[in-house]
This record gives sequence, C-alpha cells and structure tokens, in this order.
Amino acid sequence: MRITVIEDDDRVARGLVTVLAQAGFEVHRIATAAEAVRAAPSDVVLVDLGLPDGDGLDVIRKLRDRPETAVIAVTARSEEHERVRGLRAGADDYIVKPFGIPELLARIDAVLRRTRAARALSHPDEPLVLGPMRIVVGTRDVTVDGTPMTLTRKEFELLLLLARRAPNVVSRDVILDQIWGATWESSSRTLDTHIAALRHKLGADVLIRTIHGVGYRLLADQPELIG
Repeated sequence: MRITVIEDDDRVARGLVTVLAQAGFEVHRIATAAEAVRAAPSDVVLVDLGLPDGDGLDVIRKLRDRPETAVIAVTARSEEHERVRGLRAGADDYIVKPFGIPELLARIDAVLRRTRAARALSHPDEPLVLGPMRIVVGTRDVTVDGTPMTLTRKEFELLLLLARRAPNVVSRDVILDQIWGATWESSSRTLDTHIAALRHKLGADVLIRTIHGVGYRLLADQPELIG
C-alpha cells in the first residue's frame, strides 16, 4: 500500500513517514501543493490544509478525479465549518492535529475499506508476487510454485491483507476490523482457525508467522528470517 504525505512541516512529516513505514506502508512525502498535483497515484493521501503555496482544499478537489485514492485531510483547523469544508471538497475523512497514531492508522484502514472496490478496478490484472506466491486480485486467483490454491472468500481476503503488508506485522485488531468488521472474542477464534487453514493450504514455502501479543506477518520471499 502506497501512502503520500503532503506536509510542509519537516518535523511532522518525518514523524508521519516513520510511523507509517513501521506500519507496513510504502510512504512518500511531498511538501507543496504543486508537487502534490504532479505526484504519482497513491492508495491514501494525507493532505495538510495549510500548504505554503496553496490551499490543501484545492489539492483535495483535484484528487477527487482518482476514485481509487482515499484522501484524509490532516490539519490544525478544528472548527466545525472547516471540517465541513474539507469533507465537501472531497476528503474521505478529516483528522485534527494533534492526534494519536492508533487513531490515524484506524482512519487509514477505514478509508481503505471504502476505496477497495475502486482500487481493484483500477488494477484488475496486476498480480502481487511474493517469492513463489502469485495473487491476481481481479480474478482472486492464488498460485504457489504454479500450483493453484483453493481458498474461501475470507481466506483470500486475509491472505491478500497479509501479502500487501508483507513482511511487516499486521495486528490482530486490524485484521479483525478489516476482514470481519468486528473485534469480539468469537471473531478472534475465527481468525485463528483461518490462519491455521491458510498455513495448511500454502505449505512451507509461504510462511505466516505469529508475533505473540501483536498479530501475524507473511514471509513468502524471505524464509531466512524464520527462526
């Protein structure tokens, strides 16, 4: 997943880039509105509304031509009318500084769910390849060393989420929220069952490692990391 951070404050930008990279995203930082308009497409764009060479609202309006891109306005403007302006300009969400990292990551996951269908349509035939595993999102086909895998809908969605964040850890809470839309105990046990099923089907060449107390990480092309 690619995230673009449009932020002119170097200190704030460095902090955002660091935490988002640690969360498993490919992160690019941009400091001006002019650069933002020319930037390559991203899955998520975080837009500071107070840019030095233009209003972030104008950037958001231009990004609305990319339905596969989720846009979050990130700003110190906390007044209700400012939030309304941001949402009406086309932002999918609005977060006010200062904010906690867990809240930001939760909002990113939420907007990614809303744009999932548009992203799939924008790259229907682009495969995701990790070591011996190949995933074609549009057709929901998965092969390991050329052998087709028969996966249920939830197994496929779980594998795709882990693959897109690989080799970073994906927390149990994020998985439960994105795949099952819930975090209660019965869903947690369901997650364990699906992880066990995926491990059995994928075999030893695609490893799903448990990070106790946190979540899971997929290692398909870095087996040497397994201890």
